[in-house]
Amino acid sequence: MEKTSLLIKSKELTGIYELKDGISYFKAYFAGQWISGDEWQDVISPIDLNVIAKIPKLSWNQVDNTLEHIYRKGRWTIRDTPGEKRLDIYKKMASLLDKFKEDFVNVLMINNGKTRTAAEGEVKAAIERLLRADLDVKETRGDYVPGDWSSETLETEAVVRKEPVGVVLSIVPFNYPLFDTVNKIVYTTVIGNAIIIKPPSSTPLPILMLAKVMELASFPKDSFAIITLPGREMTKVVGDKRIQAISLTGSTETGEEVVRNAGIKQFIMELGGGDPAIVLSDADLAWAAQRIATGIISYTGQRCDSVKLVLVEEEVYDTLKDLLVKELTKSVKVGDPRDPSTTVGPVIDVKTVDEWEKAIKDAVEKGGKILFGGKRLGPTYIEPVLIEAPKETLKDMYFYNKEVFASAALLIKVKNIDEALEISNSRKYGLDAAIFGKDINKIRKLQRFLEVGAVYINDYPRHGIGYFPFGGRKDSGIGREGIGYTIQYVTAYKSIVYNYKGKGIWEYL
Repeated sequence: MEKTSLLIKSKELTGIYELKDGISYFKAYFAGQWISGDEWQDVISPIDLNVIAKIPKLSWNQVDNTLEHIYRKGRWTIRDTPGEKRLDIYKKMASLLDKFKEDFVNVLMINNGKTRTAAEGEVKAAIERLLRADLDVKETRGDYVPGDWSSETLETEAVVRKEPVGVVLSIVPFNYPLFDTVNKIVYTTVIGNAIIIKPPSSTPLPILMLAKVMELASFPKDSFAIITLPGREMTKVVGDKRIQAISLTGSTETGEEVVRNAGIKQFIMELGGGDPAIVLSDADLAWAAQRIATGIISYTGQRCDSVKLVLVEEEVYDTLKDLLVKELTKSVKVGDPRDPSTTVGPVIDVKTVDEWEKAIKDAVEKGGKILFGGKRLGPTYIEPVLIEAPKETLKDMYFYNKEVFASAALLIKVKNIDEALEISNSRKYGLDAAIFGKDINKIRKLQRFLEVGAVYINDYPRHGIGYFPFGGRKDSGIGREGIGYTIQYVTAYKSIVYNYKGKGIWEYL
């Protein structure tokens, strides 16, 4: 395996770090300034656990000063930037991402462990999201409300404005650092909010590179910052009164911690998942097996919408089981993500693989049978696992009760859709679900009673760039992400009521 090292070829991007002894020391971006630190955090590649870069570990004083600057000045700078200019900035950012595409693909492979196909897909999605910011614009418009419908409000009328809340804190997950940051930037700033971005400590590099893209695209420098603080040191930031809204993508546990410390704010949170796929007796089983296999192994299961439960009606259970094992056998090739033939790269860190192994052991001890995979192939490399799970002990299994962020699925035989519903809805998570089949009556009942934010018919769950809104119920989140659907969570409504009755109220010139 070729040793990992970070090489950024585009000269316009090289000013954001200094090279010392083969290690890139990156700077953070604070409202127009690139900042170094006295202390540094290691950035490790999951490919071989080599240190590929260092990022500054910032002090609270540095963060506080930047937050004050953005609150006092930056939130007005972005708000006073005409909307048409904001759209032009997004288009310039998209053009620059395309220009620097190879550097971003390279860093997503090395920092995230993504295959080239997955890395190219993330860059493409980020570009498309920037170009589709125009579709968010219609949701920034307000309303006109006549007072004619009540005797108390006759001869009055109101204009309902949608205004930016001010400063939004965006907390980005490790698994889609480029796309998720771009998505949060667009829906936060298109209406005129300033943004503070907290990158994941494990995969911050694509976001720091994106900050340079924003700078080159003339994004208002006073109106954004990238703060490289470890998550455990974010308590003061999330609770700061100068921040009016928090956008978070991450685990349920992280979301609960943020809500406890944040105080009164607006929230948009996409949290834990691990989705069920329900296979009906009349499904196209070959298609279902292929799509479910992809839903299990895509990005090594490190997706909130990864398939974790496969619930199959008993009439077709054995056939689907055989097809799914064959599909996984054909589809899985674990290895260095830089190898074009690799389909399953590394998991982000050792502790996640440790948890995955623990969950497999727990499932087997409770009667589960490994049908495919389940081997640890290195510190961060796994063979995706499919486990046949008995219904009697299913709800006691670690995999059922906890979102394990690596490729794993439990296969369960169900008598009917009512049993599939009960198993699906008994989990604390409610992000997405998939249904494979043709019986519209069964499908309608399932889509009505599944306690999730999105249902995918004859496909595996995948959020894409957000053309369709997504977000969870129960412990899977607050609000919805998606083009046009997230604006309301970073927006303040203001009613301006005009009274036209009464002598001498209005002076006519």
